[in-house]
Amino acid sequence: MKIGDKVRFLSEIGGGRVAGFQGKNIVLVEDEDGFQVPMHTSDVVVIGDENYDTQHVVEVKSQQAKPTAPKEVEPADRPITFKALPEERKGGERLSAYLAYVPIDLKELTQTRFEAYFVNDSNYYMRFTYLSSAGSSWQLRATAEVEPNTKLYLEEFGREQLNDLERITVQILPYKREKPFLLKTAVDVQFRLDAVKFYKLHTFQTNDFFEQPALIYTLIENDQPLKPLVVSADQLKEQMFQKQNDDQKKPRVLVTPARKEGEPIVVDLHADELLETTSGMNASDILNYQLDTFRKILNEHAKKKGTKIVFIHGKGEGVLRQALINDLRYRFKTYTYQDASFREYGYGATLITIK
Repeated sequence: MKIGDKVRFLSEIGGGRVAGFQGKNIVLVEDEDGFQVPMHTSDVVVIGDENYDTQHVVEVKSQQAKPTAPKEVEPADRPITFKALPEERKGGERLSAYLAYVPIDLKELTQTRFEAYFVNDSNYYMRFTYLSSAGSSWQLRATAEVEPNTKLYLEEFGREQLNDLERITVQILPYKREKPFLLKTAVDVQFRLDAVKFYKLHTFQTNDFFEQPALIYTLIENDQPLKPLVVSADQLKEQMFQKQNDDQKKPRVLVTPARKEGEPIVVDLHADELLETTSGMNASDILNYQLDTFRKILNEHAKKKGTKIVFIHGKGEGVLRQALINDLRYRFKTYTYQDASFREYGYGATLITIK
C-alpha cells in the first residue's frame, strides 16, 4: 500500500485515496470532500475503480471473511483392530497334536492336582472337542479353537476324578485362515487314560511344550493319528470266548478271619493271590481289580464298628498303597488307618479300623 492507492474501508462504508501514513499501522485516507480519515491498515484494502454501494461491500466482506472448514483430526484413542496372523514354522505343515497332563506340584506327587492342556504343534488352526465317557454316553469337557503352534488350558482335576477320565475321545478339525491350504482329514481318536501313571514320578517326562515334566498323550503326529479303539469282528469274537473262559475261573480272595476277638481280619491284595491268572490284563486292569476287592471288603464290614482289617498290598513302587490311601481319604473318611505291625506282616501292610 502506497500514497495515491485507492482503498475502501472493511469495517464501514466508504473509502478514498491514501494521503499519507502515521507510524507503521495508521493510514490517512482522504475522501471525496478532502477530509483525511485515520484508519488502521488492517481495516482498509487496496482496490481499483469501483463504487461503494452497501450491497457490494457486504458481499466482498462476506467473501473475505469466509471461514475455512477445520481438518478432521483422527482420535488418538481409536482402538487398533488389526491382528497379525500367527507365525508358521518350518515343518509345521504336518499335523501334530497332543494332550498333556501337568502336575501342579511335582514335589508333592501324592497330594497334587493336575492341569490338562491341548497342544497344537502345527501350522494349522484346530477346532477340537475333548470328551470323557459317562457309561455308554459321552460328556463334553472342553471345546475351543487353538491357534497354530500354541497350547490351550483345558481343566484342573484331582486323583478322585481319575475314574471319570478312564476313556477319552478327542475330535479335531484342522484348517487355515485367509490363505489356501492342503485339506487335512478330520481326526477322531479314543484312548484309555492309565490312572496308575498318575502315581508314578517317572511317567512325567521333560518335553518341548512345558518347563516342568508332563505326561504326554499323542493324538496325531506327522499326519498319523493315534490308532482309534476299533475292535474288529474277529477280535470281538475272541474277546467274547476269553470272557466266557474267565467267567468259568473263580478268582480267589485270600481272607483270613480273625482268630480271636479283637484280632484283625487279614486280606492279601497281591494279584497272584486274588486271581488265578492275570493273562490279558495290564497294570491298570490289575490295580482296578485290587481296588474293587478293597472296597468290597470294607463295604461288607461297614456296619461292624470297631472291626480291624489288615490289607497286605506289598511295598513295590507304592502305587497300590497310595490308591488305597486315596480311597480312605475320599470314600471312607470316617475310618482310621495306620501301618500294620512290621513284626507280623512285614513291609507293605495297612491296618484299618471301621468307625
